[in-house]
Amino acid sequence: MIIVMQVGATEAQIEAVASFIRDRGFEPLILPGEGRTAIGIPASLNNDQRTNIAANISAMEGVSRVTQTSHPYKLASREYKRENTVIKVKDVEIGGNKFVVMGGPCSVESYDQFEAAAAVVKDSGATILRGGAFKPRTSPYSFQGLAEEGLKIMKEVGDKFGLVTITEAMSGDMVPLVAKYADIIQIGARSMQNFPLLIEAGKSGKPVFLKRGPSAGVDEFLLAAEYVMNQGNHNVMLCERGIMAFDSTYTRNVLDLGIVPVLKEFSHLPVIADPSHGTGVARYVRAMAKAAMVAGADGVMVEMHPNPKEALSDGSQALVPDTFRDLMNDLRGLSGYVGRTV
Repeated sequence: MIIVMQVGATEAQIEAVASFIRDRGFEPLILPGEGRTAIGIPASLNNDQRTNIAANISAMEGVSRVTQTSHPYKLASREYKRENTVIKVKDVEIGGNKFVVMGGPCSVESYDQFEAAAAVVKDSGATILRGGAFKPRTSPYSFQGLAEEGLKIMKEVGDKFGLVTITEAMSGDMVPLVAKYADIIQIGARSMQNFPLLIEAGKSGKPVFLKRGPSAGVDEFLLAAEYVMNQGNHNVMLCERGIMAFDSTYTRNVLDLGIVPVLKEFSHLPVIADPSHGTGVARYVRAMAKAAMVAGADGVMVEMHPNPKEALSDGSQALVPDTFRDLMNDLRGLSGYVGRTV
């Protein structure tokens, strides 16, 4: 439910509505806007509660109208917040006019490897450094990451180059450790509906980068974001990273760029595309990253390794440094057509 206040409603009138909601056991969400304030009730109400609250609030001073939300997700919806959410991490803004590029290897393998990757990311003009310290792999015999040592390397290298860092937490009990070292907590596609993890990531207060599950629909995806936001943490980014392919002979997944404008229409949260996991093939990444920009994404996450042939994970989808630089130049060339900068 959303209560839209009149233009010029006083602070006392707004607080009176908020107090009425609190007295009935719900926590109001105050949403200042251009010219007027809206107040949301981020909870499921039964028919009697909706009717009673709407009737009483409609008669209160300063109230313009009371409307019902039409989607199961509340906090992530455009109905709750009309303006795009812009997330600021250090000096980087995500969701604003600048198209953000996150680059780096799939895994942090060593200090030297990660430092070399960070140098390319920085030199190319990208602003966020990615890398996995904990790697959820299909096979238990595959490289699983360097764990806390990898987090320490990420923080040290990120600080050295002045780059924002992002890495994945795989379980709720990992969140404090990851939050200690990284600037952004990533929730992997396999963990999109790991609700205890989402709750702990929300409690951390750190920006959360939520990847879409390989078979998740729009409502499921946004409800996962709702779990994070319901903890009071509204700094959530949505990542399209590919859905299950009908024919996986040629690509790892299907990068569903059609969901980008859909998410932008129904949610105010920033949308990032991951063409590396979306295709699984390095030679297709550059084209799909450019397509993501044109589709309206707020940025891309791209895997780049100093020497993909020696990568301990996902080398087949990692760009070499020169191709990553070429991609950055491509995106700068396209940015004027979509009214953004890189």
